[in-house]
Amino acid sequence: MARRKKKATTKQKHQFAKSLGRTAVTGLFGGLIWSAAGLVCYLLNFSKVGPSLLFAPLTFWSWRNKISGQLIAIAAIGVLSIFIASAYLFAFSKIKSIWFSIGFGLVLWGAVFFLFQPLLNGLPKVTEVGWNTLTTTLCLYALYGLFIGYSISFDFEENSGVNNYSNQ
Repeated sequence: MARRKKKATTKQKHQFAKSLGRTAVTGLFGGLIWSAAGLVCYLLNFSKVGPSLLFAPLTFWSWRNKISGQLIAIAAIGVLSIFIASAYLFAFSKIKSIWFSIGFGLVLWGAVFFLFQPLLNGLPKVTEVGWNTLTTTLCLYALYGLFIGYSISFDFEENSGVNNYSNQ
């Protein structure tokens, strides 16, 4: 006899929707916080690239490197970060490790500085950006990955319905 697959209960669907909503909020605020930190580092000359690097392919926007362009880029990175956080939720939410989350951020850094470098006109090659920019951006991406990864994994574990603590 074939076994029937259990249908997802309403409670499980509600729990998943709640988790997806929290992931979206985590992604939005992660993008806003860490791209704002990137802007501060850019303004203090710790980095040669600011958040407006996102708009580098759009050469017809002359104001993209002004403060208004940087602020719009921060908002756009916040929205883009929602999708990155959702991808993390679906792929890695069961992994609760600080080091894995930091590694996720470093993989994102590698994707931006190696894979997307030909598309981003304002991003010099890794060998040409300088040690300050390398160190600053590596740290920012590592902290972004830590924020996204650990927050989502913690939320997933808290809402999994399993009591992991002996005092409950």
